[in-house]
Amino acid sequence: MRPQRHLLSSVFSFVLPLIIGVCSPLSASFAESGVTDQKIVLGQSAAFSGPAAQLGIQMNAGAKAYFDSVNEQGGVYGRRIEIITADDKYEADLAAANTKRLIEKDDVFALFGYVGTPTSNAALPIFTQAGVPFFAPVTGAQSLREPLNRQVFNIRAGYFDETEHLVEKLVNVGIKNIAVFYQNDAYGRAGLEGVQRALKKMNVELVEAATVERNSTDVKLAVSKILPKRPAAIIQISAYTSCAAYIKEMRKAGYTGQFYNVSFVGSLALSDALGKDGEGVVISQVVPFPWSSSIPVVAEYNKLMEKAGVKEANFSSLEGFIAAKVFVEGLKRAGKDLTRAKLVKALETINVKNYNGGGFDVTFTGSNHSGSKFVEMTMITKDKKFLN
Repeated sequence: MRPQRHLLSSVFSFVLPLIIGVCSPLSASFAESGVTDQKIVLGQSAAFSGPAAQLGIQMNAGAKAYFDSVNEQGGVYGRRIEIITADDKYEADLAAANTKRLIEKDDVFALFGYVGTPTSNAALPIFTQAGVPFFAPVTGAQSLREPLNRQVFNIRAGYFDETEHLVEKLVNVGIKNIAVFYQNDAYGRAGLEGVQRALKKMNVELVEAATVERNSTDVKLAVSKILPKRPAAIIQISAYTSCAAYIKEMRKAGYTGQFYNVSFVGSLALSDALGKDGEGVVISQVVPFPWSSSIPVVAEYNKLMEKAGVKEANFSSLEGFIAAKVFVEGLKRAGKDLTRAKLVKALETINVKNYNGGGFDVTFTGSNHSGSKFVEMTMITKDKKFLN
């Protein structure tokens, strides 16, 4: 009888863990946060209301158009991609609170498409400690690039890339009398530093600099500080509402020089806010021209945006679209048994030799998560369109 009891006990010891494994909610296919057999859940904190709202709305619209297309085709390994949005109004404290909620309560797999430097910086220690991937923030700040953070992947060029491109263009055509109007926060200071670095490289002194508070259009002090210096060009490092207000006030005061902006300003929103005052305003861009149908990724973008019912192309939604496309490539490379660690490793294998970005090159490595240095110039026309 003892041998039989021993045999029965051995069988029971073998079968019981299998039964528990099948029935437990912690089975292999549900082991990673934000991932089930049916879906992958992402979180996005961005400005969806307030003075910078169009930046978040447009970024999300472009990403959603691509994710929806992927979902219609069965998702990634049968998993639909869902994105939970949280409005931070472009305020750091709200972004931090949203990030904690998205990770701890909503249990998202990754964070995607945050908008802004102060908001992304506020989220940085939270997602780093939690080990949550932070993909394609709309910021060119060095704080999200150096030192390398394995969780952070940047699609867009950095502010140092943009400002160097702007300064070189100006100085090379003989414009050396340059001032800076910047937002008084981490974003504005990052842009200012980029301009100063570029000017130093070209042996040119900055004429003047003046600030505006985030989410404010009170530009009177900035006008009074820069206007007397009569710079030939003013580089602006702020969001569209404050930049538009500053341009209009400077024009009213008789300023006839040129205005240059970095991409974060929100090109279409800036053009809309400026109206007739927009003609001749220059903006650097970190994605291709959204109306260049000869570029494959742009043609795909326009097709899917039209399908989604969004008829007006713009740079911000194209950035969201490209970010979503690269993110999905990372999911595919990570394999069916998806984990955060596998996604990070998979994204690090994407480069220009093995990934066709459709006209927008992206390269990640184990030591560099800044995927692109693409920068080009555009100008607002008399009829509120763009030239490149």
